[in-house]
Amino acid sequence: MSELSNPAVELIIVPPTRDLGGFEVRRALPNRRRHMVGPFIFLDQMGPARFPVGGGVDVRPHPHIGLATVTYLFEGSLMHRDSEGNAIEITPGAMNLMTAGRGIAHSERTPANVRGQSSPLFGIQSWLALPTAHEEVAPSFQRFTADSLPAIEDGGLRARVIAGSAFGQRSPVSTASEWLYAEVNLDAGTSAPFEADQEERGAYIVEGAVEVAGDIFEAPQLIIFRPGDRITITAVRDSRLMLLGGAGIDGPRYIWWNFVSSSKERIEQAKADWKAGRFKAVPGETEFIPLPDL
Repeated sequence: MSELSNPAVELIIVPPTRDLGGFEVRRALPNRRRHMVGPFIFLDQMGPARFPVGGGVDVRPHPHIGLATVTYLFEGSLMHRDSEGNAIEITPGAMNLMTAGRGIAHSERTPANVRGQSSPLFGIQSWLALPTAHEEVAPSFQRFTADSLPAIEDGGLRARVIAGSAFGQRSPVSTASEWLYAEVNLDAGTSAPFEADQEERGAYIVEGAVEVAGDIFEAPQLIIFRPGDRITITAVRDSRLMLLGGAGIDGPRYIWWNFVSSSKERIEQAKADWKAGRFKAVPGETEFIPLPDL
């Protein structure tokens, strides 16, 4: 269908798939047709995958500036370690918000205690561009367990508010700007409202298929909605989706590798700092990802 034929939809992105050796990643943002939705500048679906005994993810230490990362899992676990000394196991349904600010390095690995058996991995990793006034804040990490986040159950609708406000509930997570992130599970035939209180809004369909204003959208797709209208999303079959949105960011953002900034010069400085080893090290880690030749 033509994206412009649906009065509710501004754009549809079908994420390309990359094989990272043992599991697939689907990248919805950035895309050549749309770089951001609100502050969301990066959106990857990881898996679903199942690793053999002894296998898993091994993302060596690498740097970030000017952004916040959210790793949100449906299945499996990841061990997060960063240069601020945080060592936290990321588990399903928990909110894990790492604010890079002026600079942080981190690694993500399948925990050692999980590798003794076949293990799954399924989740979403997203990056949020920070407002200009917060791009150089001190790095930090917030973790909220699944049971500390607002949960909504209403018939065939089950939702968790990860950040911001939705379904009459507000997440306890503090953020540098107002944005929304929620996991929504719908039984077939069940509907969910998507209010127009965010300037920019999207729904990433992780599993299943949904109907919006007469058109059907299959997973995996990112639907970006036109501003201003209340949207109703109805599951055609059992479905899982992520609602996301927020105000448009305050000016252009540049993205290079793992760096995001309103300044190209600041990215060049971050590149030089990582190459020269000026980022703080991740305690307990000796490996690192070298600066790529992009």
